[in-house]
Amino acid sequence: MKKRSWGYITLGLLVGALLGSLFGSLINWLLPEGVVKDFFNLGVSFDLAGLVGNQTGVIVIDLIIITVKFGLSIAFNITSFIGLVTAYYFLRFFR
Repeated sequence: MKKRSWGYITLGLLVGALLGSLFGSLINWLLPEGVVKDFFNLGVSFDLAGLVGNQTGVIVIDLIIITVKFGLSIAFNITSFIGLVTAYYFLRFFR
């Protein structure tokens, strides 16, 4: 039995979450205002700068000669979670 690399698994899960988020955006665009649309919009967002208390979403390091900016934001909603679970399910069977 052949083992898969962590990179292959991570890429598969990332693609699943991305497709789930795209599907969620499509649902959000198609559905009228209401409880169902609010359910599919429900999600959580993490950003790198939020960990240090910066509200702009970007960490800035000013070294006088050069300024370095770091930013990373990840948003998960219900459909991205469904895409993640679906990708995991398919990864189990493609060996």
